[in-house]
Amino acid sequence: MPAEPTADAREDSPEAVTPKKKSKPAGPTFIATRRTAMLGAMFLMAVSAVGPGFITQTSEFTLQLGSAFAAAILISVIVDIAIQMNVWRTLGVSGLYAQELGNKILPGLGWALAVLIFFGGIVFNVGNIAGAGMGMNAMLNIDPEWGGAISVALAIAIFLSKKAGVALDRIVVVCGAVLILLMAYMAIATSPPVVDAAAQTFVPVLPEGEGLGTFFFVTTTLIGGTVGGYITYAGAHRVIASGHTGPENAKTIAKASVMGIIVASIIRYLLFLAILGVVTTYSVTQIEQTGQENVAASAFLLVLGEWGLRVFGIAFWVAAMTSILGATYTSVSFITTHKTSARLRAWLFVGFLILTCGIFLVLGQAPATLLIMAGAFNGVVLPLGFAVILIAAWFKRGTLLGGYHYPKWLLIAGTLIWLLTIYMGLNSLTGIAELWQGG
Repeated sequence: MPAEPTADAREDSPEAVTPKKKSKPAGPTFIATRRTAMLGAMFLMAVSAVGPGFITQTSEFTLQLGSAFAAAILISVIVDIAIQMNVWRTLGVSGLYAQELGNKILPGLGWALAVLIFFGGIVFNVGNIAGAGMGMNAMLNIDPEWGGAISVALAIAIFLSKKAGVALDRIVVVCGAVLILLMAYMAIATSPPVVDAAAQTFVPVLPEGEGLGTFFFVTTTLIGGTVGGYITYAGAHRVIASGHTGPENAKTIAKASVMGIIVASIIRYLLFLAILGVVTTYSVTQIEQTGQENVAASAFLLVLGEWGLRVFGIAFWVAAMTSILGATYTSVSFITTHKTSARLRAWLFVGFLILTCGIFLVLGQAPATLLIMAGAFNGVVLPLGFAVILIAAWFKRGTLLGGYHYPKWLLIAGTLIWLLTIYMGLNSLTGIAELWQGG
């Protein structure tokens, strides 16, 4: 049976009667109507995936693999859809956060998962803050450290607002639309070889010197950056917080999960085409001579001139800011439960943001390397978290999913993808070590 709406949910609904007396706000509320909740969850997952690491990875790998990178994108999209459909459906029907579900399967398993996800969230958020600083530097010529700190201050203000859930939902939807428009504009401006890219989506031809091991590492990093770590649960945890769970919402939840991946994939493919147009028009030497650390920044600068660098800054900052919000929200959801007070949760948001900002300010690792490594790390952690979801869906439907009739085809597809993530994760370990040593 679906869980009854909480007191907070009833109070926040349109039909609710406003209490005569109100005490001091207990903290941010994340309740929303079903339509708003699903739209917000869909975009939260999408824009969490489309962060500065997303832009950095796509740019670097397009330069490295050329049109063959399209095949890696296709594989990552298929894997992402299979994973998100299972994660959203299982957690949404159960009404439990991933760590709560894990603890019911095996005491302590959920908290072990929470520790790994929380650590990954810290690594990713440091990269997100670094990306926000880089974006502000390109956009307004602000010192990157100040840019990162200002972005964190904005995030803190959002999470401390009384209607944090409404603000979060609206911001991620608007930012998602902005990213799609900017990437579409760039994809048109660079005139990429669309026919070649379409052909190599299904039959990739790797450049000379690039082997299958590199392709595995690239694809695993894409999967990790789009659906690994905290990103896997961002949308599903937002749905749970909204109160719209249970079997009666299963189809709506499943549809929202697929749409979220499609939104993220559209942005990735548009960015890929934009960068591909540049790397097929300009030589590597010309790209390097722009003096930009980020390949995407070089692409925008070469195509649009000085204004292009400002456009890149806007896109990079928007992507970073939304990812800061997504990482903070989801990471904190892993160290709390339904019993955690709103006030405590608010201060955990603040603490997480201050911690990751502090690490960013003292970190010595190059931002671009850190951003790519974070995606690869999450790609390795992914199989463990997904195993919890599959165990619940295969063997605990009666006790944890209220006897929900789970689609067999989805379970089989999820299991096959799980095996693939293990194989690809193991193949990427060597690549992660080499990346860190050479960073």
